[in-house]
Amino acid sequence: MSTEQNRVTTPITADFLRGHLDVEQTAHGLLPHRLPARARRQIPDDRLAVAEAQPSGVRLAFRTRATTIELDALPTKRAYRGFPPPPDGVYDLLVDGRLTAQATVAGGNLLTITDMLTQTAEFTEGPAGTARFADLPEGEKDIEIRLPHTEITEVIALRTDAPVEPAPDSGRRVWLHHGSSISHGSNAPHPSAIWPALAAAAGGVELINLGFGGSALVDPFTARAMRDTPADLISVKLGINVVNSDAMRLRAFAPAVHGFLDTIREGHPTTPLLVVSPILCPVQEDTPGPLMPDLDGGTLRFKATGDPAETAAGRLTLTTVRDVLTGIVKQRAAEDPNLHYLDGRDLYGESDHAEFPLPDAIHPGPEGHRRIGENFAKLAFADNGPFAARTC
Repeated sequence: MSTEQNRVTTPITADFLRGHLDVEQTAHGLLPHRLPARARRQIPDDRLAVAEAQPSGVRLAFRTRATTIELDALPTKRAYRGFPPPPDGVYDLLVDGRLTAQATVAGGNLLTITDMLTQTAEFTEGPAGTARFADLPEGEKDIEIRLPHTEITEVIALRTDAPVEPAPDSGRRVWLHHGSSISHGSNAPHPSAIWPALAAAAGGVELINLGFGGSALVDPFTARAMRDTPADLISVKLGINVVNSDAMRLRAFAPAVHGFLDTIREGHPTTPLLVVSPILCPVQEDTPGPLMPDLDGGTLRFKATGDPAETAAGRLTLTTVRDVLTGIVKQRAAEDPNLHYLDGRDLYGESDHAEFPLPDAIHPGPEGHRRIGENFAKLAFADNGPFAARTC
């Protein structure tokens, strides 16, 4: 039986991390980032600054014989003034690829959003805490600890009842994915349940998730980050944030997508590249943004506030965006056989919405995430799919 006296304390270094693009040394430990420093210097707003620092898809990976594992971490939690605080973020522990235990870290810093529209926030410092996992299987094993997908997390140290060492390279293909809050994992209950993680598990690949809540806005710095990141498979799920933020008109959107794809192709000229259009979202199908919070009824939902008549003047809807993306991929695929298109309604469409409605009118719930992950795996990783394993 382990005791405090025979615990091994291991400071966390970058060698233990997977699914990130950069790390920042803080006063407490390591803060993983999902955009490199160069890109972070170009971020125009706090929304993306917070989103990229939330470690969706980021995990610790190591080998050990330990049966008790403690992770010291400092979370930064986000709450909205006037609403109940969200539950503490979940740390998923996987043993040899199987979800085995879960934990939370109490306390931590608090970022209170005081204005939903401007994202104005108040910051309150708090203490670090510990995620504890006990009674794990005996013997040598591969461990992953998946960090909470919606809590900025500074990882500090591991305490274990046996030595740990960073996991070796798995040898699996690396899937680099970019998308919106749906890809980030909004409304998913824990990090292994976000749809990209579910799809990656089904496809047997290593995930780097660049899903950024509210911030899949065809940003050039994101395209450059993807260009410079080694990957075997790449997907970009574009459109819904452009529509619900009313960020572009038709004239700007199509060239921006071309430029985004051009930049990725500079670093990955022949890598399978899948362009995914938005899933079904009835409030935005034929109504332009901007999207606004709707508090009627006491629960947070969203509604589109644009005028459908203005689509003739270039205002974007999801219907328009899908048409544009279809045309772009068709045009480019004539010279780029490794470029593919997937209609997001094949991941979550009318029948899926009837079975699992969007709880807040824009984000899927846990069942929706599972459905999207299952459908993506079936369509992308199938033997005839764009991400099928190729034999030499």
